[in-house]
Amino acid sequence: MIEPRAIAAEPPQARAEATSAPRVGWAIAEGFTPYPEAIAAMEARIRAIRAGEAGEQVWFVEHPPLYTAGSSARPEDLQDAARFPTFAAGRGGQWTYHGPGQRLAYVMLDLDRPHGTVPPRDLRAYVHGLEEWLILALDRFNIRGERRPGRVGIWVEDRAAGTEAKIAAIGVRVTRWVTWHGVAVNLEPALDHFAGIVPCGIREYGVTSLHALGIVVSMAELDAALAATWTEVFGSPLLRE
Repeated sequence: MIEPRAIAAEPPQARAEATSAPRVGWAIAEGFTPYPEAIAAMEARIRAIRAGEAGEQVWFVEHPPLYTAGSSARPEDLQDAARFPTFAAGRGGQWTYHGPGQRLAYVMLDLDRPHGTVPPRDLRAYVHGLEEWLILALDRFNIRGERRPGRVGIWVEDRAAGTEAKIAAIGVRVTRWVTWHGVAVNLEPALDHFAGIVPCGIREYGVTSLHALGIVVSMAELDAALAATWTEVFGSPLLRE
């Protein structure tokens, strides 16, 4: 087993007063959040952000087992429709599985203003920033996450299978330049649950998780890694709500 590097329990917050970057809230949902409730909560939040009535937020969630269809999802890629509930997500991308042991980070930012390395109204830079955030967080556990041309998400070498596998997915939506949806990191989901779909429309490669790679850490440790590396990409500190 590869030993993960030490991670602070909370992101650095002392810099909050010293930086001019906008503050971004950080909330963690307890238990399993039903998917329709998550969509309703995000819709309400992004409306409030656009109206200047609420601050930006990164919301950490865990869902019960389910499949979601992005705007490019093909019906034939849902291979076991009776296995889990299915939902039209409204985000970009294709079919995705969500379930216990997977950390969803729903990111709600106002792209009318810059965020660290992401300039205003640059969706490509925003997605690149999400990728970099995931790569930096995985690096805290000595996992080398990589981009692959033509493939969405973050990929790692699966030495046991002699191939590559996806460890994190990305699916975003932007409404009036406020982002929602976000990323999903596989900590320890039941990997056989992905068999009911063709994940992201990619048949040639599988999926993996931190635990499958021998990195046995807790959800709280993964959360801490994500929170600690956020500032490196997006500039503003995450402040617990």
